[in-house]
Amino acid sequence: MADVFVNLQEKVKHHLEVIYEGVLNSSDITTIVPELISKIGIQSAEDCHYPTPHKNRWDESDIIMITYGDSIVENMDTSEFGYQQKPLKTLLRFLEDYADSIISHVHILPFFPYSSDDGFSVIDYSIVNQSLGDWSDIEKIADKYGLMTDLVINHCSSRSQWFQNFIAKDGIGSDYFFTASPSDDLKAVVRPRTSDLLKEVETASGIEHVWCTFSHDQVDFDFRNPKVLLTFVDIIRLYLDKGTKIFRLDAIAFLWKVAGSPSINLHQTHEVVRLLRTLIEHAEPETVIITETNIPNRENLTYFGNANEAHAIYNFSLPPLLLNTLVTGDCSYLKSWMMSMPPAQNGTTYFNFIASHDGIGLRPAEGLLSDEELTSLANCMQNFGGRVSWRATENGEQKPYELNIALIDALKGTLEGADKYQLQRFICAHAIMLGLEGIPGIYIHSLLGTPNDEEKVLNTGQNRGINRHRWDYKSLVTHLDNDNSMHTKVLSSLSMLIRIRRSQAAFHPNATQFTLQLGRRIFGYWRQSADRQQSIFCISNISHKTKKVRLSDINLIENSLWFDLIGEKPIDPNTEDLVLKPYQTMWISNKSTG
Repeated sequence: MADVFVNLQEKVKHHLEVIYEGVLNSSDITTIVPELISKIGIQSAEDCHYPTPHKNRWDESDIIMITYGDSIVENMDTSEFGYQQKPLKTLLRFLEDYADSIISHVHILPFFPYSSDDGFSVIDYSIVNQSLGDWSDIEKIADKYGLMTDLVINHCSSRSQWFQNFIAKDGIGSDYFFTASPSDDLKAVVRPRTSDLLKEVETASGIEHVWCTFSHDQVDFDFRNPKVLLTFVDIIRLYLDKGTKIFRLDAIAFLWKVAGSPSINLHQTHEVVRLLRTLIEHAEPETVIITETNIPNRENLTYFGNANEAHAIYNFSLPPLLLNTLVTGDCSYLKSWMMSMPPAQNGTTYFNFIASHDGIGLRPAEGLLSDEELTSLANCMQNFGGRVSWRATENGEQKPYELNIALIDALKGTLEGADKYQLQRFICAHAIMLGLEGIPGIYIHSLLGTPNDEEKVLNTGQNRGINRHRWDYKSLVTHLDNDNSMHTKVLSSLSMLIRIRRSQAAFHPNATQFTLQLGRRIFGYWRQSADRQQSIFCISNISHKTKKVRLSDINLIENSLWFDLIGEKPIDPNTEDLVLKPYQTMWISNKSTG
């Protein structure tokens, strides 16, 4: 253990030397090393674990449900906090009643006091928003389901005590925030928003301009100050102690800023991720880090590092490409992208999703879909009741950045308009996603088939509100008790698919994947378990017309018995063609059980 501890010290020092080159001197770095190690909870060699390289900390049973702490609430009444039951208790009740057999982890979106952006403008990182519950409620969920927690590391609320101390130039936080001058060269800075980058603030020492990547209520930290890094390692230790198994590093790509540069994906940012990985895996080696980087695909892939940065990265190109596939009836772009994606090394994997609390990002589709195709997709979503969020380019142009729409409504038709295949198309999208290499993440509103919330958009003035509905629990139960409701049909269909997926070794996140060539209307891929005992051919008709697939084109091994896991029936070896109804998926396996 002593050798592991010494090695940890050397690794941490190396990370710091890369991060703070030209910022801190050697003696300052040497001082910080033991502080960081102590704050992560390693006081001696006995506390230090040896991280097993290239170890997969997941398997085919892992499914993450994404939700706000108050996505489901009890009716308003006269109680002190406005609900009959604290929402985190209601969430646990929902999980136990409706999702117990289908999820392994819960991603509870920021559950801290906040001032805007539905939690991502954090006021206090150390306490639970009392309107949701308290730490004991979080721990109860973490005890039964693996907990995924956001580390909102790029910025915090302008109403935080830290920022108030920055204004007063006194106390903790007085030197935590990044400032620049309006005269600096900021033209190259990559922005996900159209608001002004700099916010003028009157402080005790005069006018300063703070850097705001996202909004003027979300002020960016200055990681050139090592006290900011030390503070966040303290926060990480707190979250570990409260049961966190997966960290989502929010907006991590923007962490390090340099005037005159794009201030995104800088090498210092990557090194901070490596440092956090080193600290966490020596303290709690089973913990997983997922980076949230809504950026073009090539840049996103760099956050794997050399299997020494993120354990998993958000597969951001999947949502727009899969949506485009299903509304155009053409899988060419999705297929080309799949073929270009490198298999994740052992110890790393993809985090697959097609809907989340945010909209469907379009930047990860840039270079994959043309501007005309992106515009056509955006227009289609607007026809289905969606909104479009915009970003400013370097030359001042506005480009569509994000589609804001509930997924069930996004799939209510094709480019030709709405049709009768909404449910089938929606289930097809999830069948494709659930079979892919990687860990699936399913948004609670996808699980429930929640439609666009127009009222929330009007009330909040925020496009993203359209997909952030707040269900009343009793009303939801009424819908789910009705076998004919869309919500019941969605939940039962997705639950069936998930249960099948969770028992197939060929659906391990790191099992072999190979893209099939079956034309524009049939999307297919092959998965094989690590022991080569199970193969699954995942075949989806992504069009609104019945299609046939020749068995010879799939190249099934003739001396094996094949079984459609979804349809629960064997494949007749004497048939020449498989017949797929509009938006039907088959999972054809050489094993009928897991």
